[in-house]
Amino acid sequence: MAIRPFLSLPVLALAAACTADGNLSDSIFGPPRTEAQRTADAQRRGAVEIAVKSTWPEILDQIAAGGGPALDAAFDAAGVPAQDRPTRRVQLRGNYALYAENPGALVTTLLLYGG
Repeated sequence: MAIRPFLSLPVLALAAACTADGNLSDSIFGPPRTEAQRTADAQRRGAVEIAVKSTWPEILDQIAAGGGPALDAAFDAAGVPAQDRPTRRVQLRGNYALYAENPGALVTTLLLYGG
């Protein structure tokens, strides 16, 4: 089965938009980020990784339960707006199996939710 050319264009555009570290911060979708912005992004990623990985079992329990202090701390580290969090909790619960196997996927998801 051949891939239809029009279906592969969005995939190519997204792949071209990613930087070497898999971040969309320097992409074709906006102006280049400054060194200070890239440093802030790296610090935020580090804070989210610590918040997630240092409380991994609790985070998973809280995703399944619909919330809790460890999950709230991860939301805070990622900069997820308070008004978005109820919806994001439901979305996280819907993808629980993915996050239970891959903490990095949860970190990336939270960073995207935080903007």
